[in-house]
Amino acid sequence: MIYADNAATTKMSPAAVNEMISVINSNYGNPSSLYTLGQQAKEVLEAAREDVAGVINAEAREIYFTSGGSEADNQAIISAARIGEKKGKKHIISTAFEHHAVLHTLKKLEREGFEITLLDVHENGLVRPSELEAAIREETCLVTIMYANNEIGTIQPIREIGKICREHGVLFHTDAVQAIGHIPVDVVADNIDMLSSSAHKFHGPKGVGFLYVKKGIRLLSLIEGGAQERGKRAGTENVPGIAAMAVAIKEVAAAREKNAEHLLKNRNRLIQGLSEIPHSALNGDAKNRLPGNVNFCFEGIEGESLLLLLDDRGIAASSGSACTSGSLDPSHVLLAIGRVHDVAHGSLRLSIGEDITEEETEYIIKNVKEVVEYLRGFSPIWRDLMAGKREFIL
Repeated sequence: MIYADNAATTKMSPAAVNEMISVINSNYGNPSSLYTLGQQAKEVLEAAREDVAGVINAEAREIYFTSGGSEADNQAIISAARIGEKKGKKHIISTAFEHHAVLHTLKKLEREGFEITLLDVHENGLVRPSELEAAIREETCLVTIMYANNEIGTIQPIREIGKICREHGVLFHTDAVQAIGHIPVDVVADNIDMLSSSAHKFHGPKGVGFLYVKKGIRLLSLIEGGAQERGKRAGTENVPGIAAMAVAIKEVAAAREKNAEHLLKNRNRLIQGLSEIPHSALNGDAKNRLPGNVNFCFEGIEGESLLLLLDDRGIAASSGSACTSGSLDPSHVLLAIGRVHDVAHGSLRLSIGEDITEEETEYIIKNVKEVVEYLRGFSPIWRDLMAGKREFIL
């Protein structure tokens, strides 16, 4: 099987697996307990906090461990909203193609009287800083814009966005779930106030992540109970998962440049090869994207059929976010960049990993070409397009 769905989840690295097993066996104490076994577990927890902080140029006390990116997004956005609300500021700026953990939280706040502005991400999937600055108002309390998109892989001008927010005194949160481990992230240089991440996107375990919160920002609790995570996230910490996450994040950070070079070579070959398919289009900016992300639309086919036939040929891919894979609606990300419904339904996302080979890349290209041609062979939409009864869009 060629696994090309790393944006959905990654395989745990052997080092992370070994660390997790070691901590399960040797450091199983509750880190809130005062006896030796508990304090040993606490030492593991705090060492992991230091390691995670170091990778993004944060301080250890600015890292809060969570169950993953969705929880971190919720906690950051709701905290910023409540801070703003106390000051009479109830306006939030985001984009139309954020992860649903962000969009659904914003919808919830909108029902509570907050005003939400969703910026255009244009055909190339990028926010224009000038449009962000024009949207900021006196009552704006938060800007939340993802670092890199989970479907089309576009990387936003985060440093410039953060600078604008800092100049206007507006809190800036970024969902960096797809970015951490794949591109350099520096919360100080990038002017980031809050950042969300999830371990299973960079070869760590599922069910664990972290939230960075710049010192001085008052974080609110989503989960009430004990005093864990300095009173901001109740519940006994998942020490084995957190320790494994710390190993994984250090590992990917150390190998990032080498991996990016390999991924870029294969990503660009995939883009070149799939562009040869008639009436196809790359989604998102060709260069300003994650090194392992390729996302295409193919006119006249259904993406679901494409995925199933590729699976039969030993290729695991997706048509968009794993969180919405059961939905029959076209991707909100593709609609946000201007793809019409019929075209958006025929999408393919390939998110390759560091272990991809040139031979596997060529195999993917060959088989996508064959499957697209096969599906078009009995598609009534394709027949109408070829007969001139419909006009081609791509």
